[in-house]
Amino acid sequence: MAEKKPKRPWITGWDPEDEDAWHRGGRRTARRNLVLSVLSEHVGFSVWTLWSVLVLFMTPENGLAFTPGEKFLLVATPTVAGALLRLPYSYAVTRFGGRDWTVFATTILLVPVTLALYFVRQPGTPLWVFLLIAGLGGVGGGTFASSMTNITAFYPQRHQGWALGLNAGGGNLGVAAVQLIGLAVIHATGREHPEYVAAVYLPLVVVTAVLAARLMDNVDAVRTAPQVQREAARCPDTWWISLLYIGTFGSFIGFGFAFGLVLQYEFGTSPVQAMGYTFLGPLLGSLFRPLGGWLADRLGGARVTLWNFLGMAAGTAILVLASHAGSFGLFVGGFTALFVLSGLGNGSTYKMIPAVFARRAEAAVTGGGDAARAFARARRLSGAAIAVAGAVGALGGAAINVAFTVSYADVSGSGTPAFLSFLAYYAVCVLILRFVYLRRQPPRASAKPEAIREASRA
Repeated sequence: MAEKKPKRPWITGWDPEDEDAWHRGGRRTARRNLVLSVLSEHVGFSVWTLWSVLVLFMTPENGLAFTPGEKFLLVATPTVAGALLRLPYSYAVTRFGGRDWTVFATTILLVPVTLALYFVRQPGTPLWVFLLIAGLGGVGGGTFASSMTNITAFYPQRHQGWALGLNAGGGNLGVAAVQLIGLAVIHATGREHPEYVAAVYLPLVVVTAVLAARLMDNVDAVRTAPQVQREAARCPDTWWISLLYIGTFGSFIGFGFAFGLVLQYEFGTSPVQAMGYTFLGPLLGSLFRPLGGWLADRLGGARVTLWNFLGMAAGTAILVLASHAGSFGLFVGGFTALFVLSGLGNGSTYKMIPAVFARRAEAAVTGGGDAARAFARARRLSGAAIAVAGAVGALGGAAINVAFTVSYADVSGSGTPAFLSFLAYYAVCVLILRFVYLRRQPPRASAKPEAIREASRA
């Protein structure tokens, strides 16, 4: 009998800031883990948003007659579950390691996928069963937090913007991918087999889990003290930025879940027609996310995010006008613009986090503090704040769907009240940026470059 292959040990002493070690093989190791992290997060996002496709085929003809409000509640449920799981997922990866947690987080996706595959073809299934399965699908949303925390440990500070942008963008593309798969299944088999959409993901989940087990690594650098998240939660900037992220990522994921249903109830489109348009917005939003970070690097995160929210407000106003005018083309164009702007805002808002905590570190150094210690603390708090903002921001997606649930309480309902509530929230975000992050501040002395480099290694 063959001996059981020993479990791969943790990589100890991992220091991505050591340029010699980085060029000797560290970069190759980091890239391999990034590729598998993107794949796992991508599949997780697809499972998380699976019900945004399946609800389009829950019709009386298929024995699944639900009201508009019930359908919006169904797509809101995984959003809430995924948001609530993000903080424990972020901590779990520091406890169990990137490889081991990715294998678990990917494998567990088989549960909601298998249940969806079976029950979506059972006429007469009560709503509570679908709500339970959709809630279990929230595990796919939690993968974002653990994946981002893990990849942060693999890359040096000078490459983290690119690596995290690629990781997040690849995951966000899962929203568009599940829409495209749904469209392909319908064209191939008709409207009577939505379960095939779920069936596509069974082998993808298995293959991803196997590849993660064989090719990913656990590194000791991912370990952090549990109190770091609590310390970040006590910082006002963490919550200001979380409010902004509700407006950007919450809009992206909330619109991604709801767009198909909104088209059905606003313009009476069929499921096939709706899916022909719904994939484009999430696709463009995902692709534009790295651009938001790139612009923030050059123009400042707060400034880019401010103009982004002004654009989102304008796009929302267009939706109200298009709805009242009954203009399908203008409505789809306005929604697509909102997806693009929310993607840009995701990137620029996340880039604000390290900048804000670095500015706090500079203030501490100016006041006589130790530069290495101040910037090391800033880096730890930035990672924790990213996890908190990611969790809170995802709750914005649930708020989007709750707003639509109230607006479309019956078949004759309109989305205008929901759009007006979004417009009001974007205005709040503009005020936060203007008066918290863009007010005039006295110049501060910058820490010496060597102190910052030393801090990045701490």
